[in-house]
Amino acid sequence: MSQAAEAAYRTITVKPQPSGFGAEIGGVDLAKPLPAGQLAEVKAAWARHSVLAFPDQPLSLHELEAFTLEIGPYGVDPFVAPMPGHPNVLEVRRDPNETLTPFGGAWHSDWSFQATPPAATILRSEVIPPVGGDTLFVDAAAAYEALDEATKAKLAPLKAVHSATRAYGPRSGYAKELDQRSMPIIVSADADKTFAHPLVRTHPVTGRKALFVSPVYTIGIEGMTPAEADPILAGLYKHMVQDRFIYRHKWRVGMVLMWDNRCTMHNAEGGYDGHLRVMHRTTVAGETPA
Repeated sequence: MSQAAEAAYRTITVKPQPSGFGAEIGGVDLAKPLPAGQLAEVKAAWARHSVLAFPDQPLSLHELEAFTLEIGPYGVDPFVAPMPGHPNVLEVRRDPNETLTPFGGAWHSDWSFQATPPAATILRSEVIPPVGGDTLFVDAAAAYEALDEATKAKLAPLKAVHSATRAYGPRSGYAKELDQRSMPIIVSADADKTFAHPLVRTHPVTGRKALFVSPVYTIGIEGMTPAEADPILAGLYKHMVQDRFIYRHKWRVGMVLMWDNRCTMHNAEGGYDGHLRVMHRTTVAGETPA
């Protein structure tokens, strides 16, 4: 970060990753309403870095909800039952005896199969295992910008087809595993619905373009056969998950992480079989991708 950009923050500290993708934020207490100026600085840092980590935030569920609403109205969270008494909070839990792939354990952008996917996901760590459990993030804007001009031109008019069918449909992987998971996952025929969004999405705040596809929720390209679309998507996924575009987030207890689903995708790693992991999650409503 340049000295000029650093000086722009007066009420928070911002420690960016070397690439600028991802940053740790200090000087804030998320348990209390943020003053208008400080909230504006948090939102500016989020727009700049896409993934923000707030360490040492011992929030109650009510305080997590209140912070979420400072960022924006709640998103809609289908296919996972919310916590009792907290209809907008999901408990992302994996018990010590579970051996299946962790929830969210494949590359995706949260709920991209919706007509208006969430702008933000906010996740707070309650119980962190002593090993494993990192979350990986892809900078989908940087990945787009690294493409050659001919490829950008080829992708510009395309719309990707998104669906939850592979994850939550009646024939999905989760449908076969419900009795082996501690999370209250809901399998439904509604997951088979599809929505088409621009394959290259323009961020409504920054104006940066980003690839808006993922292996979990993108099932094709509008107007193309699978034989035509699959090689394009496979090539994009291989490009996006290069090390130069990835930020590996290492969790600490009581940390709040907020990421931008409009220009990232993420993947929850395992590696902690035999240990409990508990997180609390909310989403912030987004806009129609354009």
